[in-house]
Amino acid sequence: MANATEISSGTIRPEEAAHFGKLASDWWDPKGSSAMLHRLNPVRLGFIRQAIDDHWGGDRATLRPLAGKRALDVGCGAGLLCEPLARLGADVTGVDAAAENIATARAHAAGSMLQIDYRCGDLATLGLGQFDLVTAMEVIEHVADKRAFVSALAASLAPGGLMILSSPNRTAASRLLLVEAAERAGMVPRGTHHWDDFITPDELGEILDEAGLSMGQPQGISWSPGRGLHLSENQALNYIVTAVIPAS
Repeated sequence: MANATEISSGTIRPEEAAHFGKLASDWWDPKGSSAMLHRLNPVRLGFIRQAIDDHWGGDRATLRPLAGKRALDVGCGAGLLCEPLARLGADVTGVDAAAENIATARAHAAGSMLQIDYRCGDLATLGLGQFDLVTAMEVIEHVADKRAFVSALAASLAPGGLMILSSPNRTAASRLLLVEAAERAGMVPRGTHHWDDFITPDELGEILDEAGLSMGQPQGISWSPGRGLHLSENQALNYIVTAVIPAS
């Protein structure tokens, strides 16, 4: 399998793949370089579960609301979201640009007795078909061409499906807290975020619309000393949002 630095295609930035590939070995360590993702994941999962229930109108008490459905997580890293999606009943495929991340994801899934199809490469070239649920968490700010990336996501979404995206917002607050403060304090590895590449909800809505998708109401992900990371109306730092193919 190619090293992350050897992968170069439509939406992948080789330097970004290499950066995250270097973090693969301790991705699953809640106190390691991905500690912030471990804190963020439960918040994202809460939003995802609510969105699943709202979209498909299933039994809100069931532990496997995705049973019988295909789910795709793009920019999956070492599988931090793929594994919970599999436990929710989905037939999960994870895609990442870094070969190191895919190797770690496969090993962890095997140790967890989970069947997850992990692929390395650019989504647009993999020919994976369509999925009921497509997710891309904190990924769009790292790609070379946001419109091409969203177009590939849209092509992967089955009719009647649900897409969920999250991203840092491009605000003064995110520059101060997510880039300068968080990286200086060692909360996230140096070089993880590039503020100019952050995308606002309005910009994302325009790109989704161009790709034939309708964006839902974004929900903010905020932080406070008393609550830690939590869903909020405040979108200044980070937001998460659904998108669907509009009914014709």
